[in-house]
Amino acid sequence: MSVQNLLVELFVEELPPKALRKLGDAFGNVLLEQLRALGLATGESVLTPFASPRRLAAHVTAVAPQAADKSVSQKLMPVSVGLDAAGQPTPALLKKLQALGADASAVAGLQRAPDGKAEALFYDSKVKGATLADGLQKALNESLARLPIPKVMTYQLADGWSDVKFVRPAHALVALHGSEVVPIQALGLQAGRTTQGHRFEAAMPKVSFANADSYAETLAKDGSVIAGFDARRAEIARQLAAAATQVGGGVQPIEDDALLDEVTALVERPNVVTCQFEPEFLDVPQECLILTMKANQKYFPLLDPAGKLTNRFLVVSNIRPDDASAVIGGNERVVRPRLADAKFFFDQDRKKTLESRVAGLSKVVYHNKLGTQGERMERVRAIAKVIGAQLGSDALAQNADRAARLAKADLLTDMVGEFPELQGIMGGYYARHDGLGDDVAFAIEDHYRPRFAGDALPRNDVGLVVALADKLETLAGLFAIGQLPSGDKDPFALRRHALGIIRMLMEKDLKLDLGALVTEALGLFPQAGAETAQQLTDFIYDRLAGSLREQGYSAQEVDAVLALRPQRLGDVAKRLAAVRAFAALPEAPALAAANKRIGNILKKADRADAHVNEALLKEVAEKALFAAMQKTAPQAGKQFDAGDYTGSLQTLAALRAPVDAFFDGVMVNAEEADLRLNRLGLLATLHQAMNRVADLSRLAT
Repeated sequence: MSVQNLLVELFVEELPPKALRKLGDAFGNVLLEQLRALGLATGESVLTPFASPRRLAAHVTAVAPQAADKSVSQKLMPVSVGLDAAGQPTPALLKKLQALGADASAVAGLQRAPDGKAEALFYDSKVKGATLADGLQKALNESLARLPIPKVMTYQLADGWSDVKFVRPAHALVALHGSEVVPIQALGLQAGRTTQGHRFEAAMPKVSFANADSYAETLAKDGSVIAGFDARRAEIARQLAAAATQVGGGVQPIEDDALLDEVTALVERPNVVTCQFEPEFLDVPQECLILTMKANQKYFPLLDPAGKLTNRFLVVSNIRPDDASAVIGGNERVVRPRLADAKFFFDQDRKKTLESRVAGLSKVVYHNKLGTQGERMERVRAIAKVIGAQLGSDALAQNADRAARLAKADLLTDMVGEFPELQGIMGGYYARHDGLGDDVAFAIEDHYRPRFAGDALPRNDVGLVVALADKLETLAGLFAIGQLPSGDKDPFALRRHALGIIRMLMEKDLKLDLGALVTEALGLFPQAGAETAQQLTDFIYDRLAGSLREQGYSAQEVDAVLALRPQRLGDVAKRLAAVRAFAALPEAPALAAANKRIGNILKKADRADAHVNEALLKEVAEKALFAAMQKTAPQAGKQFDAGDYTGSLQTLAALRAPVDAFFDGVMVNAEEADLRLNRLGLLATLHQAMNRVADLSRLAT
């Protein structure tokens, strides 16, 4: 046999749809990795993974029937143990060689080489390369063992005695090297060249493959199955777009990659059909209808050009009958009770105001150590009042207080009880129904924002205040009781809450001090210890540092700015821009190095007040530095106070020459105490002036 392409397919019962893509990729990737490790595939071998609801498969190019032999050098034992004084082999050496399949004749060919302090004997031999049958068996075993299976099931084999643990019962195994079957086995199955096609529409009861390269084509022709996940996904997307065009009016199927992936994992032969429901259901908020169609039925709602829901929707069926009316009618009958339930919940919920539900929050447990949702609501109100007062007028504080009081009331509605994903959104609808106005309604709807990376921020100031208060309360409360994230575990999504606070403070350039916000929030929790504020502040700055690095800022730039712990996060972007501009100046490396040197000197000094007595300046270089600082520091300070951080650092760049001259010509640690303290005071003054925008020493290499 020569180098040929390889195909392996495992035919199983329906796989978990949300895990299918990962299962397919892992199956192929581990298989190829193991084949390469065994020398049966090369770096040039190309993997094509396949995954459908009832099969995992992998096609690998350029697979050898047997791996090349390998030269192996094996350490035997120290020379002093293996050879006697006359240089003859000892019984221990002969026994070792015998175990390796050699005899005394091999002694002459043994190599001597240093091994630590002693010299050792090494035996060089050829190890025969793995055959494809043995190697593929090992590779398949490893691939199956390392599948990211969400939940294993146990099932019985045909013999009635043995059982197997796997994600789903397996019924067939295909292994072809070119046109030859590779004799391997897995999960109680012997490899062959046949599998099964579509459960209902396969052209043949058994699908047989002539060779490895005919897999996708044969399965499509005889089995009515599109084997490739990406190919099936693209076909579904094409059909969705075509069906929307046929409906007309500029409608488009809702964009949802997760839904498209899930539907791709549910069908083997996609067929998109158009359905509709009664227009009167459109009186229900479209978020409710869209959610029930997507989450419960896996349908694709159609939206008009303005983004409004229409009464048409698309269904991805797994069959292609000549007459699709039964499929269409069945799906329309199935969705109608779902929409009717949503309408019923909406109508019932509006019979009670949000205000009337607030008292019920005191009966809903939020956390066993943090009390009820009612107590939580009061804490959010307290934080919101403070933030509102700092940001605007009494009107903002009052509206924020009202929105915070009502923000969690929709948790007690029937609609949110059925669809928790709609919390906040339904509160906004019910607030408008209660006549509360858009300021409060938008704030209730938006106070969970941003929910995820890239999500929109709250639309108005009231929403910003309540969203900040809500996230601060969550972080402060959980940090106060020691529920900190660890590793990849973050059950309360505290990292997401911290990033939400960061985005609001930065992108809206809010004039709020982070430290004051943390102190205000923690003050509401008697459980908070002395170290909690530091822990929470560090946590937020760590999230900020990671976010800034993801945005393209260098680690040095981020460290330089955040080392000062700027309290107004809205200034951070301007500080980073200033540091980047400063780092590009020719004076920057020398000043950064000098800044680092000054910092080290001041750390070692007993005391160094930022104060200079001009009468004690003796050396020419220190007088020149003092004079330069008198000229540049006030100007840089004014620029800093005006928010011109770039200009401030560029002004300070003029100090490079006098700073260099100072360190070349002045002994800082003079024997006279008054001279030494004065020079330390000069350096402290310089250090203070240079590090208002960022810690420039972090730029030193």
